[in-house]
Amino acid sequence: MLQSSRFICEVIITNDELRTTNYADFWFKLDRLVALSNLKIDRPKGTSHPRYPSFVYPLDYGYLENSRSGDGADIDVWIGSLSSKKVTAVICSVDLEKRDTEIKILLGCTSRENQAILDIHNTGSQSAILLVRN
Repeated sequence: MLQSSRFICEVIITNDELRTTNYADFWFKLDRLVALSNLKIDRPKGTSHPRYPSFVYPLDYGYLENSRSGDGADIDVWIGSLSSKKVTAVICSVDLEKRDTEIKILLGCTSRENQAILDIHNTGSQSAILLVRN
């Protein structure tokens, strides 16, 4: 029997550790991917999900055209309220019903928006973690 549990974990990295890892390079490359991609918003804030009409998008939601995510579709993107639309976080999710894993890039999201998006991806057959850029 599977049990659902939710963990929030914070990783603290010293400057010496940062120099010996690829964390800075990871965020740089995500920024480049976004900058080099056409962002398509197909589900504006306040609209209902096409298959689940009771779900209303709290933020703009879209994808990076001509990119590839774990499900074979374009990489999903949530767009927050900050004026700077740089990558602020990433959601890594697993969905047992769809039997897939994905990432969701969060652009210009506040900490409150990050948490709201994380909560969305921690329902039903889904489970997710949030990686926040420092």
